[in-house]
Amino acid sequence: MRRVLVQSVAVGLAAASLWASPPAQEPSLPAVLARAAAYVADFHRQLSSIVAEEKYVQNWFQTARFAVQPPPGLAHRELKSDLLLLKPTGTDPWMAFRDVFEVDSDPVRDREERIAHLFLQRSPSGDALIRRILEESARYNIGDIRRNVNTPVYPLLFLEAANHFRFKFKRTNERTPRTEPANPSPDGAFRVSTEVWVIAYQEKEAGTMIKTDGQKDLPAKGRFWIEPATGRVLMSELVAQNRRLRATIDVSYQSEPLLGLLVPIEMREWYDNLRTGSHIEAVATYGRFRQFQVNTDQTFLLKR
Repeated sequence: MRRVLVQSVAVGLAAASLWASPPAQEPSLPAVLARAAAYVADFHRQLSSIVAEEKYVQNWFQTARFAVQPPPGLAHRELKSDLLLLKPTGTDPWMAFRDVFEVDSDPVRDREERIAHLFLQRSPSGDALIRRILEESARYNIGDIRRNVNTPVYPLLFLEAANHFRFKFKRTNERTPRTEPANPSPDGAFRVSTEVWVIAYQEKEAGTMIKTDGQKDLPAKGRFWIEPATGRVLMSELVAQNRRLRATIDVSYQSEPLLGLLVPIEMREWYDNLRTGSHIEAVATYGRFRQFQVNTDQTFLLKR
């Protein structure tokens, strides 16, 4: 009896010890940001050989009673484009190039000439090539707010390790995207079904990553929805505002089975010109992800 009793007590103590184990310690915010930086670096590397088809709808209207109305034919625009991720030189940041091939159901007639001019002619510097890419990517935007940050991968640059010093990061309980409609679909693109940290950021360093037309600083702020264990970014939010304008860009990233990585699937934008009462709303969706190659004369060969 004594032997059996002792064994029973030992088993009971073991069980008590098992159930009383402390929970796993949460990672620190710097650790999660480091994982996110590693994820973004790998994201850029993998996505640099992928092209996506973008369907992009923009609407421009006035909210002020006496504001000037949009010019005829420029209140609504539908674009179809190929979206590519490029790195102009070894030290430049990753950039998304929007190669528009259809505007309001009409093909872009100068597309081949434009691509040749952009990539085949020698540019005087890497900066000149960057300017060309930005100009071409924004070429068909409508509205009275000039913008070239409206690409779905741009906010991820803020999470690169080299840019962390520019921002103040903190966790937040505010989880709803700003562009979310009043009655969102329960299975919409901006829904996450896994554990995420919502991390708010605010740019503090002078020499901001976004500039106004007059090359003045325009600090960015917003949020990232990040898996703390992996650093994967499931959603991003970018907000930029001054006395003249207010801009919000939300992006959702989801798994692409054929590629085995997260890719942008939807981008929503709101822009307000606070001086003219102009408002722009846009939605871009992404699909037909496939690989592309660059041959010896730098022309793009798309695997459609």
